[in-house]
Amino acid sequence: MAAAGVSAGVALAGCAGGDNGADDTGADDTGADDDGDDPEPTDDEPEQGTMEYLENKYPGLEVHSADPENAEAAERGTYINFVTPAEEHFMRNRYLSPAIDEDDHTVELRLADETIDLSVEEIKHGYSTESVAHTMQCTGNGRSYFEPQVGGNPWAFGAVGNAVWTGTPVSEVLEEYGADTSDDMWLMAAGDEVPSEDDRVFARSIPMQKVMEDCLLVYQMNGHDLTIEHGHPVRLLVPGWYGCNSIKWLGELEVMDTMMYGDEWERYYNWQQNSYRFEVAGQDAEHHEEVDVFDTWQMMDNAAADDEPLAYAWDMLAKSVIGYPGEGDTVTPRTSDGQVEITGVAWAGDNEIEQVEVSTDGGETWDTAELFGPAMPGVDTTASWVQFRYMWTPDDDGEYTIVSRATDDQGRSQPRDVAHQDDELETVEDDAFPWEAGGYGNNAYWPHRVEVDVE
Repeated sequence: MAAAGVSAGVALAGCAGGDNGADDTGADDTGADDDGDDPEPTDDEPEQGTMEYLENKYPGLEVHSADPENAEAAERGTYINFVTPAEEHFMRNRYLSPAIDEDDHTVELRLADETIDLSVEEIKHGYSTESVAHTMQCTGNGRSYFEPQVGGNPWAFGAVGNAVWTGTPVSEVLEEYGADTSDDMWLMAAGDEVPSEDDRVFARSIPMQKVMEDCLLVYQMNGHDLTIEHGHPVRLLVPGWYGCNSIKWLGELEVMDTMMYGDEWERYYNWQQNSYRFEVAGQDAEHHEEVDVFDTWQMMDNAAADDEPLAYAWDMLAKSVIGYPGEGDTVTPRTSDGQVEITGVAWAGDNEIEQVEVSTDGGETWDTAELFGPAMPGVDTTASWVQFRYMWTPDDDGEYTIVSRATDDQGRSQPRDVAHQDDELETVEDDAFPWEAGGYGNNAYWPHRVEVDVE
């Protein structure tokens, strides 16, 4: 069911006043072009690849770079809404976004004994249509909070957003052409944005179990065609997983019996085998042909306990962000009941959020927040964040430190801090997230705290 007309509002009542890889996306609901193909700039319009161009098109973002386009939500107020509007939805690109003609574009699907060129027309109209609400998060979200600092874009809290995506189930396409979809198979997906043959191709290997479960070939976000910054005309969507898996400007798919591995795939495998690996305690990522665990947190635990592969960036860890109040806000309790409404969002990838707790004394004591979300008929919200609300009655005027802590349905809660590099942690333990060489996966709650004044 198409998601045309999706509202980016769904606001909460009472809320007044390492490495560079092609990761993630922006939601297209308000203000962005509807047709994906941006027009050629006139003499009065800024050119693509400039700060002015990106800031004009996405005024709610803090831009880290314009070529390629990398930007995150500038304000915490983004996280009082269920659906993230285009102006506030982060984007993460490896190369400058290509302008692809939808009418001429095809996705090459390679099977064991044949190759098929899928037109955008076939993808859009040849199969059933599904819409899902999915929380897209850059693997490096929270990178700026590591100590010592690591390379890459200095993401703070804002490299995450929630959009309604519309597209075609990958399972239907594979079944139509008789692909081997056994559980031990893999699907290689590659983008079509590579500037030259000397550049690496951004590609990922997705386990067939996940592909057949819920992956889509999407062409709309929030009821509008994808813009070029977010993957027009078609991108792969891998619900519940880090954004690096949801390949933009999709150009190639190949059914394989292993992940990308070995010399044959040298131009493709960098962002599968080298990058987007959780390199903790000074360890380097070794290449593997296959693994059988896709829960990132479980992979971290396994690697720490046994001689198992370092975790791949697949399923997202439990995390939460406070949307209101914002950092440095001065809040005044309501005259009717003396309360302040604290609101935000929480997500846990393929897992569900079991609870969110809020502390207004820096984590000394905790109270359980209310979880809620809008009814969205025809939209699967399984992979979406949930909203939370906590009604707080401050004892006195003064300064307060507010933090939120999410727990998933496996009983795993956000740790307090990010460990120092010298601690050499290998997984989440002692209430700390391990220092990681690429700045990936940070779900500690203390760095995301909000300092407010009550008067």
